[in-house]
Amino acid sequence: MHRTLGYLRVALATPPLRAAAVTENAAALIALARDAAAAGADVTVFPELAVTGYTCADLFHQQTLLDAAETALAGFVAATAALPGLFLVGLPVRAAGRLFNAAAAVQGGRILGVVPKTHLPNYREYYEQRWFESGAGANLDTIRLAGGDVPFGTDLLFAAAQAPEAVIGVELCEDLWAPLPPSTLQALAGATLLCNLSASNELVGKADYRRQLLAQQSAACLAGYAYASAGPGESTTDLVFGGHSLILENGQVLAESERFLRTAQLTVADLDLGFLQHERIQNRTFAESARAHAPACRRIPFDLPQAGGAPAELRRRTDPHPFVPGAAADRDARCAEIFAIQSTGLATRLLHSGCRRAVLGLSGGLDSTLALLVTVEAFTRAGLDPHAGILGLTLPGFGTTERTLRNVRDLCGQLGLTLETVDITDACRRHLADLGHDGKTGDVAYENAQARERTQILMNKANMLGALVVGTGDLSELALGWCTYNGDHMSMYGVNAGVPKTLVRHLVAWGAGHKTNTAAAATLRDILDTPISPELLPPDAAGRIAQKTESVIGPYELHDFFLYHLVRRSAPPEKILHLAGLAFADRYPPVEIRAWLKLFLTRFFGQQFKRSCLPDGPKVGSLCLSPRGDWRMPSDATAAEWLRRV
Repeated sequence: MHRTLGYLRVALATPPLRAAAVTENAAALIALARDAAAAGADVTVFPELAVTGYTCADLFHQQTLLDAAETALAGFVAATAALPGLFLVGLPVRAAGRLFNAAAAVQGGRILGVVPKTHLPNYREYYEQRWFESGAGANLDTIRLAGGDVPFGTDLLFAAAQAPEAVIGVELCEDLWAPLPPSTLQALAGATLLCNLSASNELVGKADYRRQLLAQQSAACLAGYAYASAGPGESTTDLVFGGHSLILENGQVLAESERFLRTAQLTVADLDLGFLQHERIQNRTFAESARAHAPACRRIPFDLPQAGGAPAELRRRTDPHPFVPGAAADRDARCAEIFAIQSTGLATRLLHSGCRRAVLGLSGGLDSTLALLVTVEAFTRAGLDPHAGILGLTLPGFGTTERTLRNVRDLCGQLGLTLETVDITDACRRHLADLGHDGKTGDVAYENAQARERTQILMNKANMLGALVVGTGDLSELALGWCTYNGDHMSMYGVNAGVPKTLVRHLVAWGAGHKTNTAAAATLRDILDTPISPELLPPDAAGRIAQKTESVIGPYELHDFFLYHLVRRSAPPEKILHLAGLAFADRYPPVEIRAWLKLFLTRFFGQQFKRSCLPDGPKVGSLCLSPRGDWRMPSDATAAEWLRRV
């Protein structure tokens, strides 16, 4: 079941109701409750005043309507007694001579509690204070409802007995629009899922505003947010309701209903409670706010039985490329922003250091190409002349192919940059001979001698010119330790240190379309088509690249997926494995995914020492492995516990 992986399945129910048609409305609620249970929902949220309809106006003062609503709630409780999960139902509730706009929490044949609305809108098209009392300061701990005494108040939270991370807070419509929503305090008190029973009418532009408001609240509260709104069956005397319902997680929309649909609608998504708990534990500001401002709340336990086994599918999209936006427009915007961050970081470093020149080692591969494009932009942003200040060095060795060498020469020529060629082959042979190495065996020393010789040349050339060596290694290589210690591992400023390999490719493609001339763009496209390789082993008989990185360490798209879920979302290995199986079901068999995950974990732990002494470089996204920034890990930590769980 989904909860074995730390998920909570949430359903938003939009019934086809009519104002004041209580019996018919109740039947629609029961039918949707059964549909939600069949979909495996743990929590189901109905709209505000769904039993009666929100638009009953002065009919809310009619005893007939109120009696029918209470009877309907009792019928709903009885009809759903055998269904699993928690149901939140909106209705008018009488208590102590007052009328409240409230949500009843129903589970297992009983009413667990009733939460009244705090903020009653009474402006423009809203007149709720004409009919209802605010729940704030109601001074009622329990009320009599549907034949029993039930907890009542704005201080109620509903906690799953079998899933301690599942704590439900409830607010109603306008509560969210207040400067200090009740859900904020509920989150500080421990609620991980905030539910809103709403009746928000539709106006031009309101859907976008509503979506932004919900995203902001779920992000600020580090919570899930389930927003269920009334549909088009409400009275249209003056307003139209669209049934706009959304499920969000930490600012991201997981699921959204179709607006203006006249038939019953169920919107379902799986909320990652494990991720939300990780965010709260990691975010000390949230903890400090909770310590200072969390209110005293009553926790009402409810039963949420745990079923065994992992689901065949999740009710949420598992993105195979979490670092890369799927939509082309979003991807272009992301690339433009990252490019600006990288180039601004380098420009500031150049100006601060007083350096007016930069040196780069250019291999004809993706990483050094991106670093070159960024450096050109950095010089422009710093008011420096890139043509006079940037020196490219291409350093062919044992594995350099004509294709990559040609692309370096063409690109520098097309960009009007100076390029020097220093063949390191003889120097490396002499160095290996000094070590007693035969100079033929393609072992680690054979490969690393070339990388270190290149770095030595770059550093010394930079010293001659009073220049900075711009590093080219990317985030994925740092995660895997796929860099030579004190070789390409080292620079004076690493512009790609925060960019994963799957995004490097798109940044180069974006650069081809936005930052270069036509000739350079053609060269960049050939670089994009070149296999990823350090070119440290000799080419094949046809002169083509023989050493292909992904054949040795595995596909970068898998490693970037593993990196994101391990570090950014703190997912345990079995969860990463399952999610990768869903995301790459059509690409890699499970046995291959498992093997590459084992390799990733082994290398990620074993290569931390390389990350512990990284050069400076800009963080560009939510994940960073800098020892001065997001990631502090002992270099001798063991991966044993993680590997056991794979």
